[in-house]
Amino acid sequence: MTPPPSSPTDADWGPPERAQVALLADVGAAPKPGNVDRDHDHPDLRLGHFLAGGVGAGVGLRAAAVGDPVGAAFERAVAGMSRGAGTNTQFGSLLLLVPLVRAAAASDRDLSPDGAAAVVASTTVADAAAFYRAFDHVDVAVPDPPEGIVDLDVRRGAEAIPTLEARGVTLSDVFSRTTADSNATEWTTGFRRTFETAAGIVDDDGPLTDRVARAFLDRLATDEDTLIRTVHGAAVATEVRKRAAAARGDSDAVAALDADLLDRGINPGATADLVTAATFVALERGVSV
Repeated sequence: MTPPPSSPTDADWGPPERAQVALLADVGAAPKPGNVDRDHDHPDLRLGHFLAGGVGAGVGLRAAAVGDPVGAAFERAVAGMSRGAGTNTQFGSLLLLVPLVRAAAASDRDLSPDGAAAVVASTTVADAAAFYRAFDHVDVAVPDPPEGIVDLDVRRGAEAIPTLEARGVTLSDVFSRTTADSNATEWTTGFRRTFETAAGIVDDDGPLTDRVARAFLDRLATDEDTLIRTVHGAAVATEVRKRAAAARGDSDAVAALDADLLDRGINPGATADLVTAATFVALERGVSV
């Protein structure tokens, strides 16, 4: 006898799926000055890459939800993203999403600054090793490491693991030593800006993608984007922040900023990472698409 088809349950839809919705909403929102979005591609990076990367990352997000080590889940998410997109689309977003998914899904934690901080504090040397291996899957633009820890440069990938293990460096330790990257800052501050931005998305109204676009511009106007600083320098990062602040509430100015950043190849990717993580938190708080 053929068994009856299973019925969907709440367990079929949870933090991993909402994290994937957040990844897809990131590129479904527009305008997002300088980013790939539903209105335009970059010359070498298209909307389709992000869609495929967001789907591919699901394997790692589900691993985080069922309790796999954070580092291993992150590496699996990056590997899946890379297989789907064929390039780096959402490395930074996944770096924020994986511990948040873990906090949301864990029975002994909750999705809060304290819950996220507890996930970070629980990381191990093995988590750090998996994080470094993730850099072997894709190219990632990162700032130079501080003096004295060049042998722990993440761009070395798996080659740096023996040094990590010899020094007993956990994943939490890795980010505590990183001062020039906004994603690292989230890891060391209980994801403060992520939850702050999520609250704004929750309090906003309208379709999710419209809320994401407004949150992106607000965040870009508040903090200098660290990817812009890494690739283009501090002066350009300051310029973009000031122009975003001046453009708020003026659709023509936002469109002009978008066109100029695209023309100059300036991508506020770190801002997109943070807003994607905040979108996940907002979805967990009950915001609908």
